[in-house]
Amino acid sequence: MATQSGSALDSSYNNGDFTRPETSATLRLEFRKSSSPTSATEREIEILQYNSKLDLGENWKVGTQIQAPFVEKTTTTFDPPGAQNAAGLGDAIFQAALIHSAGERWAYGFGARLVAPTATDSVSLDRWQIMPAAGVRYSFLEAGSDTYFVPVVRYAISFGGNPAARVIREPQIAPTLNIGLPNDWFVTLYPSNDIRINFGTPVPGQTGRLFLPLDAAIGKKFMSSLIVSIEVSVPIVRDYPVYDFKSELKLTWQF
Repeated sequence: MATQSGSALDSSYNNGDFTRPETSATLRLEFRKSSSPTSATEREIEILQYNSKLDLGENWKVGTQIQAPFVEKTTTTFDPPGAQNAAGLGDAIFQAALIHSAGERWAYGFGARLVAPTATDSVSLDRWQIMPAAGVRYSFLEAGSDTYFVPVVRYAISFGGNPAARVIREPQIAPTLNIGLPNDWFVTLYPSNDIRINFGTPVPGQTGRLFLPLDAAIGKKFMSSLIVSIEVSVPIVRDYPVYDFKSELKLTWQF
């Protein structure tokens, strides 16, 4: 059986593991639809993402990530009826995490994500956000080199920016289960941190704190370096409305 750093494990890795940083570039094409009692909003988001890693030795690594999104938003109001269109750069994201591999099966890591209000006014949240994060992985090596469970929790906290903007206090949870399939196919349950609990300012239409979606992706690795996946997510519990529907096409090139 290959070790965590062995070639057999690395060759099948499909980029879905917080505790396994890599050097790669990703293009994400995301569509979101959300609604409130007074309006409905559709967002098309193109995200350029770059991941990198630094090997510190003794099974420790640092993983970093930069995201630059472009957002196109259409908002339809019900009363009075109307529509507004907006487009521009979204909020930039910077992430760093310290990761330790503890044998073939286990790894863990912790770090933080910073969201900078770099967006144009029409699509911005107008606040800085810091998100401390932690995750742990268990690999089911008997089922294949790319089958693992890696729950990750972030806690989003807003600060600075516009003092009149919404206050964000929000755990964001991803109980990610990746199942490796023959011929480099894979299925991932909860690939995104989309389980949310809102302890901040309520949003329009909110009746409780929890947003719980059904979130899954299917994908395939091509040519040992190109990964293509499609993710679809719909709410199961929408007491805290985040979206009504989400889909994402993700293309990753590993270096």
